[in-house]
Amino acid sequence: MARKSRPNMSEMYLEENKDQIYENALAEIESFELPLGTTLRSVYDDQPNAHQRFMEKLDACIRNHDREIEKMCNFHHQGFVDAITELLKVRADAEKLKVQVTDTNRRLQDAGKEVIAQTEEIIRCRVQQRNITTVVEKLQLCLPVLEMYSKLKEQMKVKRYYSALKTMEQLENLYLPRVSQYRFCQIMIENLPKLREEIKEISMSDLKDFLESIRKHSDRIGETAMKQAQQQKTFSTTLQKHNNVNYSRNMHLGRSRILDSKNEMTLKRTLEEDDDHDEEVLTAQDLVDFSPVYRCLHIYSVLGDGEIFENYYRKQRRKQARLVLQPQSSMHETVEGYRRYFSQIVGFFVVEDHILHVTQGLVTRTYTDELWNMALSKIIAVLRTHSSYCNDPDLVLELKNLIVVFADTLQGYGFPVNRLFDLLFEIRDQYNETLLKKWSGLFRDIFEADNYSPIPVANEEEYKIVISKFPFQDSELDKQSFPKKLPMSQSVPQIYIQVKEFIYASLKFSESLHRSSTEIDDMLRKSTNLLLTRTLSSCLQNLIKKPHIGLTELVQIIINTTHLELACKYLEDFISNITNISQVTVHTARLYGLSTFKDARHAAEGEIYTKLNQKIDEFIQIADYDWTMSESDGRASGYLMDLINFLRSTFQVFTHLPGKVAQTACMSACQHLSTSLMQMLLDTELKQISMGAIQQFNLDVIQCELFASSEPVPGFQGDTLQLAFIDLRQLLDLFMVWDWSTYLADYGQATSKYLRVNPSTALTLLEKVHRGMRDSSKKNNIFAQFRKNDRDKQKLIETVVKQLRSLVNGMSQHT
Repeated sequence: MARKSRPNMSEMYLEENKDQIYENALAEIESFELPLGTTLRSVYDDQPNAHQRFMEKLDACIRNHDREIEKMCNFHHQGFVDAITELLKVRADAEKLKVQVTDTNRRLQDAGKEVIAQTEEIIRCRVQQRNITTVVEKLQLCLPVLEMYSKLKEQMKVKRYYSALKTMEQLENLYLPRVSQYRFCQIMIENLPKLREEIKEISMSDLKDFLESIRKHSDRIGETAMKQAQQQKTFSTTLQKHNNVNYSRNMHLGRSRILDSKNEMTLKRTLEEDDDHDEEVLTAQDLVDFSPVYRCLHIYSVLGDGEIFENYYRKQRRKQARLVLQPQSSMHETVEGYRRYFSQIVGFFVVEDHILHVTQGLVTRTYTDELWNMALSKIIAVLRTHSSYCNDPDLVLELKNLIVVFADTLQGYGFPVNRLFDLLFEIRDQYNETLLKKWSGLFRDIFEADNYSPIPVANEEEYKIVISKFPFQDSELDKQSFPKKLPMSQSVPQIYIQVKEFIYASLKFSESLHRSSTEIDDMLRKSTNLLLTRTLSSCLQNLIKKPHIGLTELVQIIINTTHLELACKYLEDFISNITNISQVTVHTARLYGLSTFKDARHAAEGEIYTKLNQKIDEFIQIADYDWTMSESDGRASGYLMDLINFLRSTFQVFTHLPGKVAQTACMSACQHLSTSLMQMLLDTELKQISMGAIQQFNLDVIQCELFASSEPVPGFQGDTLQLAFIDLRQLLDLFMVWDWSTYLADYGQATSKYLRVNPSTALTLLEKVHRGMRDSSKKNNIFAQFRKNDRDKQKLIETVVKQLRSLVNGMSQHT
């Protein structure tokens, strides 16, 4: 039991450990080490009764300290008492000293008031000095800013906007950051974006003024550029001619000295004129101030809006391009309208080319090419439309020259113009059409003014004048003495001259088209062929058909066309000479004048035949036969003699015609006369014919045969012309001889005497004669023997009529 009550070793160790903890806590409290939370927590975190034990330890410690304090006080008490005694002794001296100090302090305060005032003044001055120094330092920082801002305002005032932007950039990046704490700096910083916007607006306004200015000055710029291009081309052409003359001088020195000197004078004069013009040469930059573009471009580039500016500029220029390309409705009426139109376009693209070369990226070659292609399509459409309204060849020629200068000018600036020269070929066809219309009027005037008589020449001088105008050669005529007459009329040399003038006019359009001599030669020949085959041919055809053109005029027209046909080879030589292209060239076209004049001649010949027949019909219409006459007058009818005299005089005019034409006309006239006389006999309205009328009609036919046998036109063989009346002759012989038995017996045989007499014709005429004889026998019934002879004749006629009818019926059945 006693063994159980004794504490074991572990409990003893715990007790000792807790005592050590309490002692450490007390040591920390005595050392005033803060905070005490950790120490106290170590005490209270232990066993529940640890607090009591710690308090006991703390009370014990306090009692120990109290005992030590008491010991110390007891040790120093006598010294404390002595010190108090000494202090009481010093009190009186301290009072006296206090009075003295107070007095001294009063006197010191009175004496220091002035010093204090001066000191405060010194302090105030020192503060002012320090403030002034600070202000000077700050002003030294602010003055550059203010100077730069003042400079910015001055630059804005004098419109040096690009420099103003640079100044703004320096202000923002260099000066303003140094004084950003000041309010005026903040105001400046807030104003700078507004100034930038103001600069943008002002520069944009200047750009708009510039765009308006170049729109107004485009025509002048273009006119100047085209004039310079034309002068350059003239100079080059003159120089080339001069070089050609120098080359030819080596080959033909003696003959070309005068020409060479003249050409050198011309070249010198041209060079002098070019020098004069060079002094006055104005470029696009001389006529228009481009600084707004440069300034605006730089400003927008500095502001980082270069792309916005480029897009705006291109957009506005596209709009201006559309306005420039829009022509006036009356442009086609005058050459000035076309010149103004071309000048504006050239001016527009000269400006664009200048902008392209003096700026970087504002416009590009791709942009200008795209703009030019758009413009070129519009230009071609406009020219194609307006040129179609033009009917004046001179205006079309001037238009062509303007297009050539326009194309050469823009080609000099690097723009492709091949499509313009292709358009010129279309306009060339239109030019030829206007020329053809003009020359059609000239030809009509020439034909109207012609007297259609051979050209009389009184002497050698007049003869040479005519020969100089028209290539005429006739050795027989040359042998004749003056005065004499040339076979053609006055219109022939005039027509020939006008054809040459047409070739010259056509050549004018072919110049400067950058085509070879072979192509020009081909164009000239084609246009000349159109003139001959269409215009001149149409004029000749219309002339031939005119009512007032008589046989004499028709004969002269045939003669004229013959000489014009012969002159065609001279026209071919003329074209070859002006183009320097030999006619033996494979691709050289030939003139179709031969067919033209042949067609006109054939038409004139046909018109001669027609008019001759019409004249014969007029004479036939005045024939006044007494178809019941008992006997003939013994002479030919008056109308027929007049007709023969007319034919005789007419055929005398035919002596200058080609032989076949005159022979054909004569044969046609005789055949028509024969046919007309035959129709007169067979007219259905003519019911009866007496034998006296047959005899009279026979006398008229005899005169026709005599006329045919008199060879009114030379060249007929034998009695060829008389054969025109063979049908009438055999028919009349049949009735005059009353040889019906022979006719009926030999009918159908090749050797028949009356081979050309048709049974139906004989029947018709016999019936009319039969009716005439019956009427005549009724009137003449005095003598019986006469009545018996008439009855026998009538019986014979009735028998012949039956036989003729059977022949006619047989022919119809066979048919």
